[in-house]
Amino acid sequence: MARALKTYVTSVGFFELAVAAPSRAAALRAWGAERNLFEQGFAKETEDRAIIAAAMKQPGVVLRRAVGGAGAFSEHAALPKSLPAEPPPRVPKTKGAAKGAATNAPRAADTKAGKAESAAKRKAAAAFEKAQKAREAERAKEAAAAKKEQAKRDATIAKAESALDTAREQHQAALDAIERDRAAIEKRIEAEEDRWQKEKDRLRDALDRARSA
Repeated sequence: MARALKTYVTSVGFFELAVAAPSRAAALRAWGAERNLFEQGFAKETEDRAIIAAAMKQPGVVLRRAVGGAGAFSEHAALPKSLPAEPPPRVPKTKGAAKGAATNAPRAADTKAGKAESAAKRKAAAAFEKAQKAREAERAKEAAAAKKEQAKRDATIAKAESALDTAREQHQAALDAIERDRAAIEKRIEAEEDRWQKEKDRLRDALDRARSA
């Protein structure tokens, strides 16, 4: 059975954050917090009906509003019109305040309104889990698409590298053939030079004999 949602709030920089989640741990994950803001007094469960109503409409979605503002929380909130020199200090939640809030919270479990509220929370919790699963499915889909795209790029790179290797081998083979042809031509040139030198010597000898006769 889906766990009932609660609405948690904290502040980061110039924004107050709110999220409807089944637990503090789930809220911290939604905020992307790397430390336990609840233990440090920087986060708490809220009893503000307006904040709860806004968060319950979008379970698991982090809502924002400018620090110090009294407007409604929304998924995309604008920065404060007048930014302070540094983010406003967070006020830690004292044990006494938490205890007082718990003591003053209305106990309507056995009332009709309490049952309706419990049903609404269960419905919101189910919506939260559904939204979480949808986000996980979307992330898995994106990861699969990225993997497919990477495989496509790898195949293209491998094909280009193979074509380059083939062209390099063909180029080297052509150079080798040219080198063989050049060696053969040089050998023919040497042979022709030897033949010509012998023929020239023979003809000069004949000319010398003719002149001396």
